[in-house]
Amino acid sequence: MLGFAAACALAGCLAGPETSAPPEVPFAGDGGDVPAMPVIPAGWPAARWPADNPYTPAKALLGRRLFFDPQLSPNGTVSCEWCHAPSAAFTDIHNSGFGIGVFSQPIPRTPPTLINLVFASVLMFEGNVSTLEEQVLLPLFAPNEMGMSGPLVESRLAEDTVYVRLFRQAYGPGPIRVDGVARALATYLRTLVSARTDYDRWKAGEADALSPAAKAGEALFMGKARCFRCHAPPLFTDGDFHNIGLDSVPKDRGRALHTGLPADEGRLKTPTLRNIPRTGPYMHDGRFGDIETVLAHYNAGGSPGAVNADSLIVPLGLSGRELYELAEFLRTLRDP
Repeated sequence: MLGFAAACALAGCLAGPETSAPPEVPFAGDGGDVPAMPVIPAGWPAARWPADNPYTPAKALLGRRLFFDPQLSPNGTVSCEWCHAPSAAFTDIHNSGFGIGVFSQPIPRTPPTLINLVFASVLMFEGNVSTLEEQVLLPLFAPNEMGMSGPLVESRLAEDTVYVRLFRQAYGPGPIRVDGVARALATYLRTLVSARTDYDRWKAGEADALSPAAKAGEALFMGKARCFRCHAPPLFTDGDFHNIGLDSVPKDRGRALHTGLPADEGRLKTPTLRNIPRTGPYMHDGRFGDIETVLAHYNAGGSPGAVNADSLIVPLGLSGRELYELAEFLRTLRDP
């Protein structure tokens, strides 16, 4: 896969500083409202908006249109939404356990959620990318994902009068460039924040937002089950990398693909648990079809004798009732 700098060099896409957009009411192009800059709840980590790509309504509108547009694949069949559908909390709706790219090519890992990336400092399962501006170009140019090239992206969008207007609105006059595509997509993705779950209502003081079973599950989550060690609220991810003992010998090298370190074999980035009722099947390879099977894996302490498993992966001794309560709590982490 191509990194951002390499992709830009390939496409000749490096552009100068953004210029002020025309002083007009933003043109949406798709009839929708403007994706707003998210309001971050008190006590949460700070949102990470880069100084060289701040939020603007025009870029968010452009990014949304690009995200849902299958024109960003050679045969016009695969958009970003194809692997990251809103109805599945911006994960895959095909339930295959792995991604399916252009021309029905397999993608070896299940597509992760795109929720709350505005807080992330590293991206991808192995943590080899540090900015969304870089990350969004990887699937765009990957032959088995969207299969595009820089020149094809630019020429195809330049033929669309709606895109011509949206790019001018976002960046001012000038040709359509791939780095403008990356900045717009990254802006849109940073607006996707999960903060309106039943759990959030309960934390805000609505005592009846959680059932008694879910409240018991929350106590287990923060105590005996030790889930908080890697999935602490409010983000429900530590953003770190762990080998959770899925296999006796890791089948996916994980972070070691990036670092080359033996200690990183099988370590993958902790996913958020927000919207977990919508994001199955679970794990990087989709091996677990439901929340109960995931909990059974952790309760057993992972696979016996798993090489390089994290020290946190130990048998938990949870009863059937406790596993039920824990699952009930996880189901409250769903936005409306």
